[in-house]
Amino acid sequence: MQTITRTEDLAAFCDRAKAAPYVTVDTEFLRERTYYSKLCLVQLAIPGEEEGDAVLVDPLEEGLSLDPLVALFRDTSVVKVFHAARQDLEIFCVDYGVIPEPLFDTQVAAMVCGFGEQVGYETLVKRIARASLDKSSRFTDWSRRPLTDAQKTYALADVTHLRKIYEFLEKKLRDTGRHRWVAEELAQLTDPETYVTRPAEAWRRVKTRNTSPRFLAVVRELARFREAYAQERNVPRSRVYKDDALLELAATKPASHSDLGRSRLLLREARRGDIAEGILAAVKQAQELPKEELPEVQEGRDKAQVNPALADLLRVLLKARTESSGVAPKLVAPSAELDAIASGERDVAALKGWRRELFGADALRLCDGQIALAAKGSKIDVIEL
Repeated sequence: MQTITRTEDLAAFCDRAKAAPYVTVDTEFLRERTYYSKLCLVQLAIPGEEEGDAVLVDPLEEGLSLDPLVALFRDTSVVKVFHAARQDLEIFCVDYGVIPEPLFDTQVAAMVCGFGEQVGYETLVKRIARASLDKSSRFTDWSRRPLTDAQKTYALADVTHLRKIYEFLEKKLRDTGRHRWVAEELAQLTDPETYVTRPAEAWRRVKTRNTSPRFLAVVRELARFREAYAQERNVPRSRVYKDDALLELAATKPASHSDLGRSRLLLREARRGDIAEGILAAVKQAQELPKEELPEVQEGRDKAQVNPALADLLRVLLKARTESSGVAPKLVAPSAELDAIASGERDVAALKGWRRELFGADALRLCDGQIALAAKGSKIDVIEL
């Protein structure tokens, strides 16, 4: 198992990869103790069974530059193949300013090809590569050196089996004419904005049932401070304070250090120093905001607006369309979108792109009374009206 520790060796492998039709890529990283992922290992493989066709790259090795890999990622003549690429892409986008292009994500392709929702790599290895994986090294500390042989074997398997999986799925997409479907799904993954976390928007991830604008304003300012603090110091946001503590603070609205001392959920470290000062300043700022600057409450869909019978018919239509195409129903239209369509909404993903071709166009026709559904044994037929 070759582990690359010198820039010139990485450049030599990347030069070989530029002559190949594709390169499979995976990473191992740590994020438990930091805000940003710490890249600990990169695995690469090109087509072939010879020694050196699959390598490990050690980014923790002093003096090793990943510039040759960045150049390979920018070479559009070579397809970069990942499985469940989002976290890998975030690392390369944030740390190196590059998103591999063109990109192929085998998890996305597998969902389009009928392997179910959020299908795991181990499942594809078993079903396509006819092999098994030893997952015992999955949760090891990838920042420690030297790596064990078990770690190296595990890491390489994540790109060697990926070659067969990619070739199988790529052929299936070609045979079914669904390459464009995958391209639409990958658009968000390849958008750099996907990997930008703005402190001002961090509050939208905090789940609460309290829709009071003033309460939400405190949540917003506390979440903004926490995100900015975590980013600046590269620590997990939960190390600043967790969501339950944030919501407690938004409810109690502490105005002094003694108020913070009465919190049940706030970490001891957050009751003093910069974090304590940040909390008090955030609460004070939210309390002083004029009414027009308070967050707008997102009104939920009124259940009375949803036609339950129509929603049920849409579910039947979806089941019929996805069974015949082999695509996971939730990939096409989750339950909330079906209810949205039944309530009259039209700006939903299920009515756009490849989803519209597969399901959305008929869904609109069903809503407009242009078609009906009929059961014929175990099959659902669409009847023109």
